[in-house]
Amino acid sequence: MDNDQGSGRREYGDRGRGRSGGGGRFDRRPAPPRSTTAASVEPPEAKPARTLLEELLAKMGIDDVSIVYISRSEGEYFEIRGPRLANLIGRNGNTLEALNLIFNNILNAGVRNNRRYYTIDAEGYRARKADQLKTLALATLERVIREGKAIKLEPMLPSERKIVHLALSESSVVRTESEGVDPDRRLVVSPK
Repeated sequence: MDNDQGSGRREYGDRGRGRSGGGGRFDRRPAPPRSTTAASVEPPEAKPARTLLEELLAKMGIDDVSIVYISRSEGEYFEIRGPRLANLIGRNGNTLEALNLIFNNILNAGVRNNRRYYTIDAEGYRARKADQLKTLALATLERVIREGKAIKLEPMLPSERKIVHLALSESSVVRTESEGVDPDRRLVVSPK
């Protein structure tokens, strides 16, 4: 009898496969925790943006969702909540990032003054990612101080680089800059 049978330990290449001989089917993992961020009172100025987002989602075939307005210190968010949002998020958040760019470009087309920018999130994906990036920023800060040399981070989306830049912007011991060309553009954290 296999010693690993029933131990809960997975072997290399056994990621997510059930051991019950289910014909190669994968076990269903529990869904990520639903966003618990409370909705904010939506200002009347956000109504055209909400309408545009509803239209875009309908054209994408994404229905059975709710849109919640959230005001955060870093800006205004529209969080989309509902089932089956993985395609909206896309791999590494790329689809969500593209939707956000198109959405804000349409919303602000022809507007010279008082442009408004919103961040579109889906089930708290961006909020969780922002928390991870802030943690990464602080860990990188500590590492730069400890090692005394510049650290290059992995390539990131523009919105992700912005989070790290902002997290370290008031540091008196390090500076940040971006280098390279998208999609391989990355952040470099250096001692001052």
